[in-house]
Amino acid sequence: MSSGSGRHPQAITKPALGEGEAAALVERVFGLKAAWARPLPSYDDQNFHVRVSGSRGADEYVLKVTNSEDSRRPDLVEVQTRAMMFLSAEGFPSPTPHLTKDGGTMSLEPDGGPGNKKYLVRLLTYLPGTPVAKVAATPQVFYEIGKLAASLDTALTEKFHHPSLKSLHRGQFIWNLANVPLLDQYIYALGQSKYREVVEQVIEQFKGKVVPKLSSFRACINHGDLNDHNILVEPSSASLEHPPQYRVSGILDFSDMSYGYYVFEVAIAIMYMMIESSDPLRVGGHVLAGFESVLPLTAAERGALFPLVSGRFAQSLVMAAHTARLYPDNREYLTVTARTGWRHLLAMLEAGQEAVEKTWFETAAAYGPSGGNAGDR
Repeated sequence: MSSGSGRHPQAITKPALGEGEAAALVERVFGLKAAWARPLPSYDDQNFHVRVSGSRGADEYVLKVTNSEDSRRPDLVEVQTRAMMFLSAEGFPSPTPHLTKDGGTMSLEPDGGPGNKKYLVRLLTYLPGTPVAKVAATPQVFYEIGKLAASLDTALTEKFHHPSLKSLHRGQFIWNLANVPLLDQYIYALGQSKYREVVEQVIEQFKGKVVPKLSSFRACINHGDLNDHNILVEPSSASLEHPPQYRVSGILDFSDMSYGYYVFEVAIAIMYMMIESSDPLRVGGHVLAGFESVLPLTAAERGALFPLVSGRFAQSLVMAAHTARLYPDNREYLTVTARTGWRHLLAMLEAGQEAVEKTWFETAAAYGPSGGNAGDR
């Protein structure tokens, strides 16, 4: 869930197109006749589920209208789009763009309003599946998501090339996990509350336990937002004796891509999967086992997991509170993580790093050196 660069989010304008405008945009820019266009939940971009008629290709797409801040960085959006195309070619279930009538992957379009703002628009394939947030997630799902996180970052880092890759060096980007200390600018949104004290504690812990060790972590390209709404799954098997098995059918929202570290991706995935579990403190072990079946962490990376997961909770909760003040009409979507997030973060901190790590590492170890069978857990 991106909220732009490190600049103050007030500089961001979220697009506000109507359904009719979206349908007209699809026809004018992409040459497809839209039968309908329906809004989808979004953070600071605007998305529409679009069905087209008379197309020789796909019938359904997502029209993605990028916020004003990111629209000023076409190099960055182009890299993100090319990364999706690369991953699709590599066998990952990522969206791909329908080209504009001019043969481009995107187009800069005026909104027609008094401010004369312009937004980058793309038409991406609509992927099948259900968000993890809407299924009864099991250890098998968490393991698969950990495995996906490692495989995705490894492919991007080792095989993806583009002339504008340098645009992924987003030093002050608030959603890069290295930038937890920058939350100081936004913590006002929590008011004078116990939550503010908790976040201040997390930030100090991060400064002491993570920042000095960053140079020892293995660098990579991060997707940066493998959350419970950005991963789609479909049933792969089911029986009366066993819970349904799922496979990942879609990876959404590459707008938070940036250079980071492998351990960031697994920490981010752990945090968001905790949101979907009735046993949240054990989730990290299942995600970690999946991740390490592809890429084992070093001792230094494992030792940073607790403050990294806590830091991601803080990022999500603080930025949601801040952004909800700017866009109160979108409060329900913006604060979805906060419904259980504060409780999970407080439980983590109360249990303490040693106890939580013990749970994670013992759960992961139960899978055995080869990753084991996630479906048996």
